[in-house]
Amino acid sequence: MAGSGRAHLRPGEAMLSVEDLVVEFPVSKSKDLKVHAVSGVSFDVLPGETVGLVGESGCGKSTTAKAIALHTPITSGHVHFEGVDLAALSKSERREMRTRIQMIFQDPVSSLNPRRSVEDQIEEGLRIWKRGNREERHERARQVMSDCGLEYLPEAKRRRYQFSGGQCQRISIARAVTLDPEVLVCDEPVSALDVSVQAQILNLLVDMRQRYGLTMLFISHDLGVVHHISDRVVVMYLGKVCEVATPEALYTDPLHHYTDMLLSAIPVADPDIKGEAVPRGELPSPIMPPSGCRFRTRCPRAEERCAVEEPVVREIGENHFVACHFPISGPVAPPASPDAATEVAEPAGSAPTA
Repeated sequence: MAGSGRAHLRPGEAMLSVEDLVVEFPVSKSKDLKVHAVSGVSFDVLPGETVGLVGESGCGKSTTAKAIALHTPITSGHVHFEGVDLAALSKSERREMRTRIQMIFQDPVSSLNPRRSVEDQIEEGLRIWKRGNREERHERARQVMSDCGLEYLPEAKRRRYQFSGGQCQRISIARAVTLDPEVLVCDEPVSALDVSVQAQILNLLVDMRQRYGLTMLFISHDLGVVHHISDRVVVMYLGKVCEVATPEALYTDPLHHYTDMLLSAIPVADPDIKGEAVPRGELPSPIMPPSGCRFRTRCPRAEERCAVEEPVVREIGENHFVACHFPISGPVAPPASPDAATEVAEPAGSAPTA
C-alpha cells in the first residue's frame, strides 16, 4: 500500500485530526469483495489552516472528504474534531455536528435546487435549526451574499438557472457559511469552472477564511490551484498517503515518484518545453489493490521489496514526509521489523495480495 503511519501528525491541539481512516464499500453479497476507497489515511489540520488533498481521480480524495463531513459511513479509524471522535457520535449528535463542518461540492449547479429561490436555500439551515426570526434570517442571508460578492436584490429571488457556474458556486459558499461553521470542506470547488472564474473563487475562499475564521480542507486534482491556497499539502494515491509537505517544499523538491510525475504532468505554456514522464499504466482496481506499495505497478523505481513490504510515512526533510522505500532524494527506508509490519497492516483494511 502506498503508505501508512502517523509520523506526519503534529503534536498539539489540531482542529481536525484523521487517524487510520478506512472507508470500504461492498460490491456484492460476498463479504470478501469490497472497494477499498480509503485505507488507513492519517493527517491533521490546525486551526485557521488550509490543507490541500491532491491526487488523480479514484485516489479517495472525495471519499475522505465525505467521511470527514459525515456524509459517508466510516468503516474504521478515527476522525477527531476538537477532540471529539466523530465515528463514536450518536445519530442526533452527528446531525448537530454537521452544522460545524460544512461542505462545498464540485458541481455548483447541480448542488442547488432548481425549484427554490437562492434566498430560500441559503436560509434553509437557519430555519431547520430555528436560528432567529424571519427578519433576522433575511438579514443573515443578505450579509453572507454580500460577503460572497452577490447582490441581495434581485438575485435572492432568482432560481439556479438564472446564474452562471461561478455565481452558483458563490451561492454555495454563502449557503455553507450561513451557520458559522468552524471547518469548510471544499471538494474540487473550482474544477467545473472556467479558468478566468477559478481565480475569483479561490480569492473569495481565501477572503472568507479570514473573514469567518475558517479552517479548510481543500481537495483538488489541480496542483497549481492547491499551491495557491494551501498551507500544507497531502498527496494521495489509491486510498493511501504518499507525501506530506508545505507547498514550497513539495513543488521544488518532491520526494515521492508519484508526486514528481504529477508535477511533471502540469502543462507549461511553452511549445519548446516537453513534459516529463507521467504515471505509466492505468490506476489499479481499488477492489484488488496491489500488495506492498500500491504505486509499485506504475513506479519506475519499484523493486521486489516494494511488493512485499508496505512503506511507512517517515520524515526526510524538515516537515517533509514521504511513504517510499526508495525516494527521489534522501536515504533508503530501513527494513521494517516484523512487529512494525503487523502494526501497520492491521488498521489499513488492506485487500488480498495482487
